[in-house]
Amino acid sequence: MTFLQDTIVVLLSQVTFFVGAWIFFVKQLFKDYEVRHIMVQLIFSITLTLSCTMFELIIFEILELLDASSRYFYWCLMLYLLLFVVIVLNPFYIAYYCISNISFVKPDYIKHLTVLVWIIFIVIFWKFGDPFPILSPKQGVLSMEQLVSRIGVIGVTVMALLSGFGAVNYPYTSMAYFIREVSITDVMNIEKRLMQAMDMVVMKKKRIAIAKRQSLEKINEGMPRRSGLWSMIYPGSNNRNQENISQLKLEIAGLEELSRQLFLEAHENRNMFERIEWSKTWKGIYFNFLGYIFSVYCTWKIFICTINIVFDRVGKKDPVTRGIEIAIHWMGFNFDVNFWSQQVSFYLIGCIVVTSIRGLLLTLTKFFNRMSSSKSSNIIVLILAQIMGMYFVSSVLLMRMNMPPQYRTIITQVLGDLQFNFYHRWFDVIFLVSALGSIVTLYLAHKQPVHENL
Repeated sequence: MTFLQDTIVVLLSQVTFFVGAWIFFVKQLFKDYEVRHIMVQLIFSITLTLSCTMFELIIFEILELLDASSRYFYWCLMLYLLLFVVIVLNPFYIAYYCISNISFVKPDYIKHLTVLVWIIFIVIFWKFGDPFPILSPKQGVLSMEQLVSRIGVIGVTVMALLSGFGAVNYPYTSMAYFIREVSITDVMNIEKRLMQAMDMVVMKKKRIAIAKRQSLEKINEGMPRRSGLWSMIYPGSNNRNQENISQLKLEIAGLEELSRQLFLEAHENRNMFERIEWSKTWKGIYFNFLGYIFSVYCTWKIFICTINIVFDRVGKKDPVTRGIEIAIHWMGFNFDVNFWSQQVSFYLIGCIVVTSIRGLLLTLTKFFNRMSSSKSSNIIVLILAQIMGMYFVSSVLLMRMNMPPQYRTIITQVLGDLQFNFYHRWFDVIFLVSALGSIVTLYLAHKQPVHENL
């Protein structure tokens, strides 16, 4: 009876997640496209549903909802289903749609080539994990550890890259300190110069059209049949017309390039002016304050990652346990450790879950809107679903360290004998590279605005 009740709870939550994923797909990702392949929508929704269910099970572990045996069963079930989607189903359909878009491939060969490409993917995926110390040699070929370990390397890499860039980019985009001073006069002046350049382009193109029409009129009037003085004058006049047209084309090319640069500068100035106005609002002041907090966090995280890499150090205790120990031993507080450990863990993991899902979905939406087209939209959605599945599997690997030991028992049993310390060191390395690379890139972009290149 208890297992049946637990099953109803999990199924209801999955239906809710699936409906939310379906609505997000239709209303957000594919709002500008027609959904032609229902299988693409199903794969994306199932991937997001399974990922959210795993995060829900983490919350259940902290709150001790459901029976322990039920939680263990659904951990294994959801993880195996997500691995099937990420390793088998999604790559197969990515290969299928990629091959289907190749015009010279005959329809009879599409299925055979899809199977061949999928087999090549499996071989590469399996060999990918060989250079990394991610497994104990005791594990079987098709064990949970073999699959999760390889997905974890790719997913942790994606997480670290996004985290490193986000930790640097958020303060840069939200803090008023990095906003270049632009007045409304500057915006109007550059827009006026842009309109003048465009008017000159239009005027010179009109002169070219008039010169070509005059040349055609002279040819139609039979000017080459004339003799005497006119026969010597008109050929020279035609040559001059051709020289004028060539000169005008060169001038137009230069003016069009100038117009492009002026447009970029006008767009940048307009964005900067809007950011300045937005920073003066209460919302802008709030985000500016958050930017300072994240800049401190970014500096601290880069420092800690450097220390971890140099000294080969991995945190042994989760933040909640460490904070409680500091409160008891150093500050002298006396409270119920088990109760507050559960409460703080719940809110901490809940915040991590919500921000992880929200941040990834926003990033995927921006990427899709920039990269997709009517032909490639299905392939890009499947690639995003693949990244999302690997990202969330890796989130469980890393989130385990943020949970007190009493709440991570079942997760450790399900994931098996993985080298968890390796993933944390790997995250530190990639995060440090991503953050430093983002700092250099944004520094160069900030020091070289568009108007300096005109």
